[in-house]
Amino acid sequence: MLHSIRVTTLCFAFFVAANQSQASTFYVSTSGDDSWSGQLEAPNEGATDGPFRSLERSVAAVKKVQREAGTQVKTVVQIRGGRYERKTPLVLETVGSGNSDAGTVFESYPGEEVVITGGMMVDSWKKTEEPNILERLPEEARGQVYESDLFAQGITDYGVLKERGFGRPVYPAALELFFDNEPMTLARWPNEGYAQIANVPGPATGGKFNYEGDRPERWMKANDIWLHGLWTWDWADSYTRVKSIDAASKEFTTYPPHGVYGYKKDRRYYALNLLEELDQPGEYYLDRLTGVLHFWPPSGIEKGKAVVSLADELLRLENCSSVQVKGLTFEVTRGNGVEVRGGTNNRIQDCVIRNIGNTGAIVSGGTRNRIVGCEIYNCGDGGTGLSGGDRKSLTPGHNEVTDCHIHHYSRWSKTYRPAVAISGVGNRVAHNLIHDAPHNAIQLGGNQHVIEYNEVHHVCQETADVGAFYMGRDWTQRENVIRYNFFHHLGGFGGRDDAFSQAIAIYLDDWSSGTDIIGNVVYKGGYGVLIGGGRDNLVKNNIFVDCNPAVHVDSRGLGWAKYYFNGDTTTLTDRLEAMDYKNPPYSDRYPELLSLYDDDPAVAKYNRILNNIMVGEGKTVHLQDGLDDTIVEIKDNWTDGDPGFVDPEKMNFNLKADSPVFEAGFQQIPFDKIGPRKNRR
Repeated sequence: MLHSIRVTTLCFAFFVAANQSQASTFYVSTSGDDSWSGQLEAPNEGATDGPFRSLERSVAAVKKVQREAGTQVKTVVQIRGGRYERKTPLVLETVGSGNSDAGTVFESYPGEEVVITGGMMVDSWKKTEEPNILERLPEEARGQVYESDLFAQGITDYGVLKERGFGRPVYPAALELFFDNEPMTLARWPNEGYAQIANVPGPATGGKFNYEGDRPERWMKANDIWLHGLWTWDWADSYTRVKSIDAASKEFTTYPPHGVYGYKKDRRYYALNLLEELDQPGEYYLDRLTGVLHFWPPSGIEKGKAVVSLADELLRLENCSSVQVKGLTFEVTRGNGVEVRGGTNNRIQDCVIRNIGNTGAIVSGGTRNRIVGCEIYNCGDGGTGLSGGDRKSLTPGHNEVTDCHIHHYSRWSKTYRPAVAISGVGNRVAHNLIHDAPHNAIQLGGNQHVIEYNEVHHVCQETADVGAFYMGRDWTQRENVIRYNFFHHLGGFGGRDDAFSQAIAIYLDDWSSGTDIIGNVVYKGGYGVLIGGGRDNLVKNNIFVDCNPAVHVDSRGLGWAKYYFNGDTTTLTDRLEAMDYKNPPYSDRYPELLSLYDDDPAVAKYNRILNNIMVGEGKTVHLQDGLDDTIVEIKDNWTDGDPGFVDPEKMNFNLKADSPVFEAGFQQIPFDKIGPRKNRR
């Protein structure tokens, strides 16, 4: 009997091993049929078998294999080239196994481009000739604008514009127009930049402000006018709808909740959703009452490809394991592009994600999930979201965004919609290239994250008091590491010589503590590092070139922010209590929190600035609110003379072998490893 059991066990093991060495492969094609077996044979006239037509059918086939042959069998779905239009997301639930060597792969067929789109092609364009429309159009646009009847093409859901932005809920975008894979501009004034608030007659939150000039008097026939502005602070934007325009007093009245933080004289805004301002190529306007889309194309309408967004989302993985989505293009949504919710060992790899209404790709929870090697751009909100792990137990998630190229994001919401928003515990953002955005690049919340080997440039372009990397306002968010990143050519709107008008490369705002900033290179970054009242931070072995200053530390709790310590605002203590910091694991891991409020908490103690290179134009270390080098440790920094860069004119900040800084204890930074890797695991 024992011999029989052993033989059976060995046979079963052989069966599993054999299945692991093979893969069940299915194919999908735009010319396939869901009644077929999903095999590769190209269908022809009279064909009785071949690829599936729908992605849903391929998912059903994968699940059937996993039910019948076990989850140790690798399954592959190869998608033939073409355009796959979707009105609802493809949802994968509990697909795959915990065995990453097996798992499931959804990928493009070799050498073919697969586009999964939430948009619909628009045709039947004709020149706009209706007299009442021409009357409202600017003179220069007459004869240039085309129109297409969306209603006649079966498009009836146009979405609605909403009060999105800082502190507002995240809504899917309304219908947008894309032309030749680029987002077009909802007709606006001014065409570039912003107008300024002339005056505010009454309380800031009263919902009224004055404009200059007479331009808004052209808009009296418009019935859905919106304003977008940075109404009070250069780090907080929002959209608000116009209730009325008083031409006599040159006054806007807006619907509540009005602009975020109210209105302030000289602050910035622009108007949008106006047929009357369709005055240059690339602008469009949709009449939601008739369903007619008006458009001044940037190139020949007959040669270009016009697409409008319909679907809210394209792909969602829910509690899947070892699912890989590879080499696909996801484009044109009103909401998010791709989401991974929970699960383990899932990977969104080498995909293009573009022209998205909200965020391009999101990993929400689970463990060891990755977004890797993707190009993500033209997102209405952020590029990616990355969360995972449990903060109360300090359990890591080990989720990652790596080797991605993320650019031209935050099209709609201009502030706090970063390329990567990371939260939770123990996640990683590495080897990414991030550029061209109005506000921040990487925004962090949580513990024990690693931000490394990223190149970030030309972000923070329309805002101020902003960090390319940003975190803040929580004593308990500790053990985060920011190392070997290259920040350069950052923005900053204000132009004054203070933090509230500049960009900051690495911004530890409002008592951020316990962070290691090691081996970064910052060139033309505004402020290099700003420590805003926090403690236990280490700034070591970084290179700062043409930063003003290289490092700033303040004790803001003694100055303008004293209300955080006099009982008026309890945000900091509330967040301490939320983590149960007096008990393990926090009491064991962060014992300094136990005595924090007995140790002058408003004073920025125990920060160290060691062995950095600080050269070029600008100050080195700036201390504020009574701080000095008896409170902040400042030691062995190189501030004078040539440190021996290989070629600073070409932004090569490697150090020559005979650099004098090595004698001072500086360690070579692995500068050549920064950015996306050509060869990666």
